[in-house]
Amino acid sequence: MNPPIFCNWIPGASLLVAVLLLALFVWGGNQPQAAGLIPAPWDKLAHLTWFATLAGLLVLGLRGSGMRIPLMVALACMALGAWDEWRQLTLPGRSFGLDDLLADGAGIALGIFLAIWVRRLKGQGRLG
Repeated sequence: MNPPIFCNWIPGASLLVAVLLLALFVWGGNQPQAAGLIPAPWDKLAHLTWFATLAGLLVLGLRGSGMRIPLMVALACMALGAWDEWRQLTLPGRSFGLDDLLADGAGIALGIFLAIWVRRLKGQGRLG
């Protein structure tokens, strides 16, 4: 018999990876070489991918049912994106970008959608 893919350790591991991503985000964003590290338009893809990963991990890691957890994750991640853009006003070579916030929001929506999809597959018994 194959072990289930969606095991009991997935929520804890998801939260651990999310915390590590957040730590790297805060530390890396304060580095002087972070300015211009990823050229446009690829920086928007980086925003989308990073926030999709974070939001998805948080939805998978936090326990609860319904839309309460995804909504809280969406609000928290958007607040994080807004804080990061505001913080960039104080860093040399960095600037506030509404387009970055839009990419963050798109990534958050994508990550939450995918995490909800995975949760539903698990609920249907398709992931073990």
